[in-house]
Amino acid sequence: MSTLPQIQLPEATVDFIDDGHLHSLLAGSPPDSHQVRDVIAKSLSKQALTAEETATLLRTTDPELVDEIFATARELKRNVYGNRIVLFAPLYVGNHCLNDCLYCGFRRESTEVVRRTLTPEEIRQQVVALERKGHKRLILAFGEHPRYDADFLADTVQTVYSAKEGRGSIRRVNLNAAPLDHEGYRKVKDAGIGTYQVFQETYHKGTYARCHPGNTRKAHYLWRLDGLSRALEAGCDDVGLGALFGLYDWRFEVLGLVSHAVYLQRRFGVGPHTISFPRLQPACGVLLDQQHLVSDYDFKRLVAILRLAVPYTGLILTARERPELRRELLAFGVSQIDAGSRIELRGYTEAGDAQVLEREQFALGDIRSLDEVMQELLRDEYVPSFCTSCYRLGRTGEHFMEFAVPGFIMRFCTPNALTTLMEYLVDYASPETRDAGAKLITKELAELPAGTVKSELQDRLKRIQQTDERDLYF
Repeated sequence: MSTLPQIQLPEATVDFIDDGHLHSLLAGSPPDSHQVRDVIAKSLSKQALTAEETATLLRTTDPELVDEIFATARELKRNVYGNRIVLFAPLYVGNHCLNDCLYCGFRRESTEVVRRTLTPEEIRQQVVALERKGHKRLILAFGEHPRYDADFLADTVQTVYSAKEGRGSIRRVNLNAAPLDHEGYRKVKDAGIGTYQVFQETYHKGTYARCHPGNTRKAHYLWRLDGLSRALEAGCDDVGLGALFGLYDWRFEVLGLVSHAVYLQRRFGVGPHTISFPRLQPACGVLLDQQHLVSDYDFKRLVAILRLAVPYTGLILTARERPELRRELLAFGVSQIDAGSRIELRGYTEAGDAQVLEREQFALGDIRSLDEVMQELLRDEYVPSFCTSCYRLGRTGEHFMEFAVPGFIMRFCTPNALTTLMEYLVDYASPETRDAGAKLITKELAELPAGTVKSELQDRLKRIQQTDERDLYF
């Protein structure tokens, strides 16, 4: 019989996921309209929901009440985030892995996948290729392997920040990697990371054990569950949660994410900076279990319910989804998307128009270029943003919540979104995208109240257009 590798859990480790309790919350009868509207009212006051309150929304099946949940998600999106959408790109650095996750194209037992770890020069080439398209924010992804230790992660972050060409630069590097110990988190924090993401994949313990065979580090449910607590204890400012929808009942996974967010808020005074909710997609050498796949309608419900449950947490919608569905879901509370994404190793310099499953972790649903996505956002009157000012000015973690909860952050977000948009339009955009962007900037300026911020913003926009000055953030 295989045995788990020895791991010393911190004494403060808490198993805050009670499977039986979460199942009991979902087992009740559908709530009446008064119960649902009481929860909606709390969300509209921008208060985070408990697992119990979230379960009320999850048990709601009446189409009219579901439509009210959708409408509330749209209202919260407008009130908290306005019409801004933050853009980023993923960069896969290495796909060697000791885990054998049943759903993953990089699983160790796969003999079809092409294994590769980028050298520092190859990383630089990928970053420059992304900069030439206009990207400013990246998330780096890695398999779980001894070679990808904290020192390797920190060195990779510094390599990315140092790779500059012309006016291009990466201003924020986030990580999606295996959970570390406290010392490891301190190393990557010192390297200048933004958000550290650890996806639990599934919060249901039985499903977790089935999907993550023994004798691997990932088979340790509690080590992974405690991963972001250790990150915060070690001084990381921002952490990101995630679950892979399609492994188990989507309603249970929503309750797991909300329970995790509530736990972090109670223990550390700050919740997760972001929550991701990718759906299971085809992958090389993987036979998908169809039992818990999430329909488009239920996917819309889960996104809307997450927005109501965590009003001030960023919701990330990835390019796993089809363009038309991504476009529809933006209104339901999404605040961040990736664009121009390729997840093959060295994909930004070698990949053509077709995906190569043997070189990627899973199939993408949207491989449009960054400029195509930007143009669609602009025509739908969203403001694409590459802003990173909050992180660099210390408006992160608990400090971010101090700004965001009262709504003060809105004084910075629109101006910074518009300056980064202007940079993109001047330096990288196609003529069609530049025209659409100019019209939107004119519209946004007209809606800003007269005052110091508006006059300073107009001055900075002119400087970006007429000089080489960049990164003029508030």
